Amino acid sequence: MLHNEPSPLETRLLTGLFTLPDCASLDTYLAHGGYAAFEKALQMKPEEIIEEVKVSNLRGRGGAGFPTGMKWSFVPRNSPKPKYIVVNADEGEPGTCKDRILMEFGPHQLLEGMMIAGLAVNAQAGYIYIRGEYRYLIEILDRAIEEAGRRGYLGKNIRGSHFSFDVYTHTGAGAYECGEESALLESLEGKRGVPRIRPPFPAVVGAFQCPTVLNNVETFCAVPAIIRDGGAAFAALGTPKNGGTRLFCLSGHIARPGVYELPMGFNLLRMIHEVGGGIPGGKKLKSVIPGGSSCPVLKAEECDLPMDYDSLARAKSMLGSGGVVIMNEDTCMVRVAARIMRFYAHESCGWCIPCREGTTWLRKILTRFHGGMGSQSDIGMIGELARNMLGRTFCPLGDAAALPTISIVEKFREEFEAHADGQPCPYEKAGQLATA
Repeated sequence: MLHNEPSPLETRLLTGLFTLPDCASLDTYLAHGGYAAFEKALQMKPEEIIEEVKVSNLRGRGGAGFPTGMKWSFVPRNSPKPKYIVVNADEGEPGTCKDRILMEFGPHQLLEGMMIAGLAVNAQAGYIYIRGEYRYLIEILDRAIEEAGRRGYLGKNIRGSHFSFDVYTHTGAGAYECGEESALLESLEGKRGVPRIRPPFPAVVGAFQCPTVLNNVETFCAVPAIIRDGGAAFAALGTPKNGGTRLFCLSGHIARPGVYELPMGFNLLRMIHEVGGGIPGGKKLKSVIPGGSSCPVLKAEECDLPMDYDSLARAKSMLGSGGVVIMNEDTCMVRVAARIMRFYAHESCGWCIPCREGTTWLRKILTRFHGGMGSQSDIGMIGELARNMLGRTFCPLGDAAALPTISIVEKFREEFEAHADGQPCPYEKAGQLATA
């Protein structure tokens, strides 16, 4: 199931076929216009494809939100080296589960997006790097790759053209760190998944030291619609500089959790109450993580805003990977901070000291705080430790751990004060202290 019940407010550009029987098959995809965008792209020049993607205002759906067409244009066209298309399917951000659905129900849509990217930069091979816990999806993707190859949509001289393209799947071992693009490339090459020093960036020196286009699953899945209907039509679905639709993963204290495809810029409060059915039990909204656990939290009074990259940036948060976690009035924000830090301390690759030591000490302090063993002076130390990680790590994992911690301490400081000096958690039953 895509989610419990479709919402009439959805714009199903990427997920429109997902309720059909056998929607992952090539026959179903072809019957509903599948690979028509690729056939159209075969008649276009590479620079025309890239320009259409630029016009669409498609921004990377993996978290950073970098303009996709601009990223593709960085690939050196005259390089004698082979070029590669790499899909980041290492969906490890807590609160996010959209890419799994796109691969499970629409594998050919992903393949078509990769092939169009291959035409745009003259690449002849692509890799789908899949999160270790998503191993079952490899069977689905390999079946789609075999099916497309057998019917002439992959391999040599596709559809009688001069374009050849092959796709391979590759699984990680379940490391959150490999969601960072350069660490992903290291892992893809069979090395330890630690980040590279940049520049050079993957567009110039990527997979196997060759020029590489590396984007998120959802980003590639949006490309066929852009080429089929035109970049301007895709851009018109969203807000200025934020084109198209977005898959949002609603979880937490919400009546109808699930993955919903909505236009970019859809209001967050409407998403919670009209799409997600509101907060169960008549409880009040307290806080929202708007784009996965690495994003600064929003208080309830900050949630009346459009869900796009620029609006969230103005609110000093991020749209991230689309993981919208809703928390009601009974949520202990100290426990939330401790739980988030436990994740990042576990997932740090340990290469750089600010991240390795910072996440470890923050986990210890926050866990101690939630257990009533912190002091008032520790509150300032939490913020200081987190700020010392910002901008001082090889990859964004240090920032991902620091940003939500800083925001929780700043916006819910009174809860930390209420936990200090031996006071029990006010949100736990008497005598019951939950472990973070």
